[in-house]
Amino acid sequence: MTRRFTRSFTQQEPIPADAIDAAVAVLQSGRLHRYNLATGETGEVASLEAEYRDWQGSAYCLALTSGGQALQIALRACGVAPGEAVLTNAFTLAPVPGAIQAVGAQSVLVEIDENLRLDLYDLERKITQSGARTMLLSHMRGHLCDMERLMSICDTAGVAVIEDCAHTMGASWNGKRSGNFGKVACFSTQTYKHLNSGEGGFLTTDDPDLAARATILSGSYMLYERHGAGPAREAFDGPRYEMPNCSARMDALRAAILRPQLATLDANIERWNKRYHAAERALKPHNRIATIAVPAEEVHVGSSIQFRLPDFTAEQCRAVIAAAAGRGVELKWFGASEPVGFTSSHHSWRYVKQQELPETDRIMATLFDMRLPLSFSEADCTLIGELIGEAVSEVGQ
Repeated sequence: MTRRFTRSFTQQEPIPADAIDAAVAVLQSGRLHRYNLATGETGEVASLEAEYRDWQGSAYCLALTSGGQALQIALRACGVAPGEAVLTNAFTLAPVPGAIQAVGAQSVLVEIDENLRLDLYDLERKITQSGARTMLLSHMRGHLCDMERLMSICDTAGVAVIEDCAHTMGASWNGKRSGNFGKVACFSTQTYKHLNSGEGGFLTTDDPDLAARATILSGSYMLYERHGAGPAREAFDGPRYEMPNCSARMDALRAAILRPQLATLDANIERWNKRYHAAERALKPHNRIATIAVPAEEVHVGSSIQFRLPDFTAEQCRAVIAAAAGRGVELKWFGASEPVGFTSSHHSWRYVKQQELPETDRIMATLFDMRLPLSFSEADCTLIGELIGEAVSEVGQ
């Protein structure tokens, strides 16, 4: 009889009781807008910005409506102009090239390697070919490339780096947090990320001028002094007249939900990594399954796991999806010809000029992805890994 997993891959842990209490207090106050404060009140959003700034170790933090809005605001604040070339990963999710398109710029896609990290040799080629002066670096599915080498390449070429840390909140490279390498970093608090407010995001930077531009872009009106982790007043002298209002402020309700979660984030990162290692240990014995190597320099946050089936055909990959589903395991496949749910490839981003990316196409053709919510136990993750192995063996025999 075939074993079966019966729990949901989209069920998150409940919002903590203290976060619920904080949210109820905001609702009872009626003051949901971040600038609608009582006399002498700091407010939930400003408090969250200060707490996240300190946790991240950045100089400034801005709370926003989504990670995608953080990307767009970062690009605008960095001065990216319509028609300009912006480098980004060929393997990422649609909001990344979508943000580039939204500001009128053009995506230049960079190949990845077999461990899903940016191909830094191709990055050097694309910088030379495109003349790009900005890179939107996606740490896709939590995998950090060699950040010292990447920054050396970009600094030498005069390329400003915006880090998309939607999947790497809490990750680090050689002891330095993801998001603290480039000029500015963007984070997401969408439900499937490391903090859960349904939708939401952060922008962090050490540059006071960029922080001021981003704050005005977020829709601060002339209330920027009410921010909890913003630059000094004089930084706004120019931006307040130059930057358009994009109305992307975080509200007090979401901030109230997030503050207690931030207090437990480090402990939750440890919990995610235990689940990741349990699933990985179950996958590794199968010689048809290629797991993704994590370099010694990287502290990973294992909220999802990826693997490849390098010698499988497209038909076999589709059969693995079905065989896993028959065992209750929900896999995503990046080799599908059509986008499904949150999963897509550069071929379906028709707003991006089509580009030849043979290595990325080869790797993604047999690449699978799976969420590891904290609602799963370590034993659950071991069982899931074993069931995937059974599905692969069934199809590949």
